Amino acid sequence: MKHLLRYLLSLTGLLLLAPAARAQSAPGTTALFDAGWRFHRGGAQGAERPGFDDAAWRAVDLPHDWSIEDLPGTASPFRADAISQVSGGFTTGGTGWYRKTFAVPAAQKGQRVQVQFDGVYMNAEVWLNGQSLGTHPYGYTSFWYDVTDKVAFGGPNVLAVQVQNEGANSRWYSGSGIYRHVWLRTLAPVHVAPWGTYLTTPTATAAAAQVRAQTAVANEGPQAAALTLVTRLRNARGQEVARTETTQTVAAGATATFDQTLALKKPALWSVDQPNLYTAVSEVHQGPQLTDRQETSFGVRTIAFDAARGFQLNGQPLKLKGGCFHHDNGPLGARAYDRAEERKIELLKASGYNAIRCTHNPPSPALLAACDRLGMLVIDEAFDMWRVGKNPFDYHLYFDQWWQADVASMVQRDRNHPSIILWSLGNEIPERGAPAGMATARQLGDYVRGLDLTRPVTAAVNGLNPDKDPYFAALDVSGYNYAAGGDHHQADIYAQDHARVPNRVMYGSESYALEAFGSWMAAVDHPYVLGDFVWTAIDYIGESSIGWLGYWQYQNFYPWNLAYCGDIDVCGWKRPQSYYRDALWQPNQVSVFVHPPAPSFPTNPDKQEWSKWEWDDVLADWTWPGQEAKPLTVDVYSSCERVELLLNGQSLGSRPTTRATQFRATWQVPYQAGVLKAVGYTGRQQVRAAELHTAAAPAQLRLTADRRTLQANGQDLSYVTVEVADAQGVRHPKAITPLKFELTGAGTIVGVGNANPTSTESYQGPQRNAWQGRCLVIVKSSPQAGVITLRATAGALPAATVALTTR
Repeated sequence: MKHLLRYLLSLTGLLLLAPAARAQSAPGTTALFDAGWRFHRGGAQGAERPGFDDAAWRAVDLPHDWSIEDLPGTASPFRADAISQVSGGFTTGGTGWYRKTFAVPAAQKGQRVQVQFDGVYMNAEVWLNGQSLGTHPYGYTSFWYDVTDKVAFGGPNVLAVQVQNEGANSRWYSGSGIYRHVWLRTLAPVHVAPWGTYLTTPTATAAAAQVRAQTAVANEGPQAAALTLVTRLRNARGQEVARTETTQTVAAGATATFDQTLALKKPALWSVDQPNLYTAVSEVHQGPQLTDRQETSFGVRTIAFDAARGFQLNGQPLKLKGGCFHHDNGPLGARAYDRAEERKIELLKASGYNAIRCTHNPPSPALLAACDRLGMLVIDEAFDMWRVGKNPFDYHLYFDQWWQADVASMVQRDRNHPSIILWSLGNEIPERGAPAGMATARQLGDYVRGLDLTRPVTAAVNGLNPDKDPYFAALDVSGYNYAAGGDHHQADIYAQDHARVPNRVMYGSESYALEAFGSWMAAVDHPYVLGDFVWTAIDYIGESSIGWLGYWQYQNFYPWNLAYCGDIDVCGWKRPQSYYRDALWQPNQVSVFVHPPAPSFPTNPDKQEWSKWEWDDVLADWTWPGQEAKPLTVDVYSSCERVELLLNGQSLGSRPTTRATQFRATWQVPYQAGVLKAVGYTGRQQVRAAELHTAAAPAQLRLTADRRTLQANGQDLSYVTVEVADAQGVRHPKAITPLKFELTGAGTIVGVGNANPTSTESYQGPQRNAWQGRCLVIVKSSPQAGVITLRATAGALPAATVALTTR
């Protein structure tokens, strides 16, 4: 796979879509298997046996993460002596057990039964009715078992899972437990194999597209059978737009691939602005009997990469406005609720992103489905290490035995998503500069290409010297970690490498927010640089304080537990650096921030010069009692031609905010309570304004829900922002008011947070201190329809409520 090759489309993952979009097999079923588990934190010898007494265990529903829960006997998940230390945000792993008792109707005897886990962190061992199904070390790939020979049809069954998150095994917050969905499938002996549908578009234009459907059909019956596969394509309105059928004989116990081609006239192409999706319906017939029916969502699009035009989507060049992030969901920990994953993508789209890099592991199926629906490009990444570990107990212990199965899980599960444009073999692999690392890169790359030739292979590489050329040669597209400097006039490693290796296609796979200007200008100026991915788009638990205290890191950094380096914080609120990125990426942007007169947190005198994941210490705050008449530094970020700053209606002058000024302007402003206003102009026309208001004393609470109507499915979420405001409705940016919450009706509180990186408060309890005048409450629907009322109180302030409806 070299330059000028076309890398083609694909669709959303078979059997891994969100529940509302999931197809039901016929005559079998696919059931969400998340409800009604029992959980014990700690050892439980003999718990794999069906007769084990788990009555004293806690009842939980999945997704579940015990590391985000309060430690026993405390009101916090954090402790200074946690084995995870700074890397894991001072959270605790350990061993946990899950058990679920369930029935499979006697009428289903003769069908195949499969159980699938979307993700378990980590070292999962699974039993059914006391019989071992197997182990799965990696915490981020999906896996499944055929349990037909172990199921008691018509009787009770016990599924037991032991999870061991022991020792230092991660550089970030991993969470612990069955943190993604589990599914139970019953299928006829003749059926589409798991992850067995593979759709590509060898050609795709606005006029016509060719869709290739390669479908693996399993015959687990007692004898060979002539099977017919009917494949239909439906548009977004449900109209059938193409159909074909193929018959072939499949031996008993064998799996055969049906290779079909369908033609589409005037297809609605998938893009980041118009994420049009189709549905492929796969029906398997054995004579007159329909034995299986699966639906798979997909999109029609082409992708291409070359040094002359960069990345092209549907033939049009497109710069990647990208961000990296880890898999946790802030106050929810690692729990991968579909709505939590979808909300992340909505927030990033709203902030101008068109691409994400899933660092440093495959994401949840729900996140990829959201990227398909919303139009977000994805780099799907396999590993953070290969044979050389970064922690004593990380995946390097399992790589040789498991890499092939885990890579196959990632690619076969995900290769139908139109959002995915690159397969990443790994991040900052320690052996990247050694011959052994180059050989492994070739081995992994060739294996990925054998599973999917429609996307190039990449990796994120640090230590960007010419000695990495052999490693880059094993890749199709080269990911550069921390390449471009903050000053675009300094030596440009992209240009240097382009002069030496002119056909190399590059992108910034990680960059500092502080160097956002130089990193983005390098992408703008060089066609062979595809784009830039900041570290990070969303803040996360773990790597605590890299965005403030930095490296090197020590235990005495406690109570820091958040990285504090994201454009968007763990509650989903934009941080100042996100507003600066708005000015880089979008026209007519204006925002205004103030440097506090004293640092927001104590600083680290031993912070390393290369440790630059922080942002300027600025706040959207014009409430500074005691600073009257003293000068405060004010920064304005703007993509307008110039900006005028006004204090209480009096102009403080205007300044240019162009590429020459790096889209910034700075004033020294003597503090005076009132309104600080920045007005952006293009020519003489005012096009945008931003204001900061001085807050008076707190007088009210304000509750704002991102969604007022939820599905009554026991999984849907509403994110409620609680603000402490003055009588005029101005949020008080210094309020740290203790808040209490009461919920009644058809739901539960599943998370609270305030984005304070040093807070060790519970993420689970019905209370939280405000930070910068606000906090977040995450409400989950119950399976019953009804009304949910969330009530917030804070001392003498009037109580406030918000009502939600579940349907």
